[in-house]
Amino acid sequence: MRDNPDFGLDNREAIKELIRGNPWCTFISAVPDRGLVASHYPVLLDEAAEDIALLSHVGRPDEEKHELGRHEMLAIIEGPNGYISPSWYGYRPNVPTWNFVVAHLHGTPEILGDEENLAILDRLVEHFEKPLPEPHYLHATAANGEYAYRIAKGTVGFRLRVRRLEAKEKMNQDKSEATVRRILEELRKPGPYTNHRLASRMAVVNGLERESK
Repeated sequence: MRDNPDFGLDNREAIKELIRGNPWCTFISAVPDRGLVASHYPVLLDEAAEDIALLSHVGRPDEEKHELGRHEMLAIIEGPNGYISPSWYGYRPNVPTWNFVVAHLHGTPEILGDEENLAILDRLVEHFEKPLPEPHYLHATAANGEYAYRIAKGTVGFRLRVRRLEAKEKMNQDKSEATVRRILEELRKPGPYTNHRLASRMAVVNGLERESK
């Protein structure tokens, strides 16, 4: 991430909300004699942890590729992002930009036992299934519970306690309210760059929450 203070996101609670709302995570490890290894898995925030900690798993044999638990790992969480055309600003000179919110979270994974791994997989499924009209939980039936237990054997669960982090949120905070409103209007229009999630995030960050509704 670019090493400057512009648009820095330092609020721990805001970073936790970013993780809760954007659970698809990229995990990167630098493995000796192998180089960089990357995997992508959903995460949960460990709500019982004193600070920021992620709960996740990898499918075998990704734990071997990452040498899971033996090295520091980088977890990347991305929120809404998208292209911003200079034609939307309403003035010149200007240049295009990309708005985004992202967190880089560093820590060494702690391998979980089979039972805790299964419990976290259960929570993960419940998290995503609960909003559905007919949720399909891992232990909805005895047969499904047995099947889930067998599938869980093919995964390795871990907890990543975040020891170092960098986060940024660039949402045109350096522009006037009139310019931000024009950008929000463009992002909500039908077209190649329609982006309602980004518009909603921009509205909140720039104190225009009512504009997101």
